[in-house]
Amino acid sequence: MAGSKAAFARARRSLVGGVNSPVRAFKSVGGSPVFVKSGKGAYLTAQDGRRYLDFCLSWGPLILGHARREVVAAAKAALERGSTFGAATLGEVELAERIKGAFPSMQLVRLTSSGTEADMSALRAARAFTGRDLIVKFAGCYHGHVDSLLVAAGSGATTLGVPDSAGVPKPFAATTILAKFNDESSVASAFKKHKGRIAAVIVEPIPANMGVVFPADGFLEYLRRITRREKALLIFDEVITGFRVCYGGAQTLYGIEPDLTVLGKIVGGGLPLAAYGGRRDVMSVVAPEGPAYQAGTLSGNPVAVAAGKATLDLLRRENPYARLERLTHLYCEGLRRLAIAAGVPLRLQSIASMLTPFFVEGAVTDYASALKADKAAYGRFFHGMLSRGVYLPPAQWEAAFLSTAHGKRELERALAAAAPALRAAARGR
Repeated sequence: MAGSKAAFARARRSLVGGVNSPVRAFKSVGGSPVFVKSGKGAYLTAQDGRRYLDFCLSWGPLILGHARREVVAAAKAALERGSTFGAATLGEVELAERIKGAFPSMQLVRLTSSGTEADMSALRAARAFTGRDLIVKFAGCYHGHVDSLLVAAGSGATTLGVPDSAGVPKPFAATTILAKFNDESSVASAFKKHKGRIAAVIVEPIPANMGVVFPADGFLEYLRRITRREKALLIFDEVITGFRVCYGGAQTLYGIEPDLTVLGKIVGGGLPLAAYGGRRDVMSVVAPEGPAYQAGTLSGNPVAVAAGKATLDLLRRENPYARLERLTHLYCEGLRRLAIAAGVPLRLQSIASMLTPFFVEGAVTDYASALKADKAAYGRFFHGMLSRGVYLPPAQWEAAFLSTAHGKRELERALAAAAPALRAAARGR
């Protein structure tokens, strides 16, 4: 990977750590990061010309694969009309209408440029609506690099071994109460200790930033009951699961209606766009309707909106979810068989078209059990796959993804690479 290595050396002279998002630096898996030149369908082409089968898919948004023709055409047409206006466009309304159609709980919507911005704004709206300051979050769930939420965060914060960030004032962190995912008693204790002071509970309904973890039977329903009883809001962070686990996200899958929802990734068709929304009375506190200020020159950017509309329209028309789930199941079953043959403990957790191979024995049900996974074994597996032309998320505690561009041929190629890669993972035991 001389091309990528040279690019990384050059990047480190201008970019902090040579990257613009920490997990890209490969610190969790070791080695030098791949610098990507282009992508098409299920494949990436690196700076050195090497081609990789992609199971990272820009961390989830590319459910249609790289450079899907209709999405590119929509974005190109929008760009030719103008890249940004800082003024209202009809396209924003049309995208919001599509979101509302998929997520009935989102009666009013606000578009933003990133999931972090949407999460931050949803929390501000919750605090403004309730008049309360405290937020309950779950260890291992990641909601962007919001100051008050970088407490036992998942995603890159975990993979880099720094679950808490420097530069966050203690009073900010003190507004966040940490609970244990899938543990009702920890939530009950938070509400008992801070009676009448909790504005909202924010949760990834299917966490993907400590790896894919399933909500226990009744857990999400419990969150809905206790927040209603305590007059707090329930916020579903569906940045990853929205339009990924099904067209209406995890809340449709589980039949639970949160008060606020945060979307990102797929909703922008792979371009920088996110959204938050929810009950009309709650969202009406947001400016210009109410006193909770939030703004952004690039919010609802016309190019990103066009890509988002095209993506959602294709998902609605093609309804690829059952096929994607079948492919994911086949891939996971193949990996299980290969792991047994290699003699390496491997726990595969998947739902719809997202999965995580945890190098651990036993179920992964929360942050503590996720952290038992063998990070070094994953690193060996990652590089074994990479050397055979398969690109995985460069971190143990993340989700991998499939797209509509993946087919049985791609799965066969990935499993062929996985056999020796799993043997390499086992050798370090």
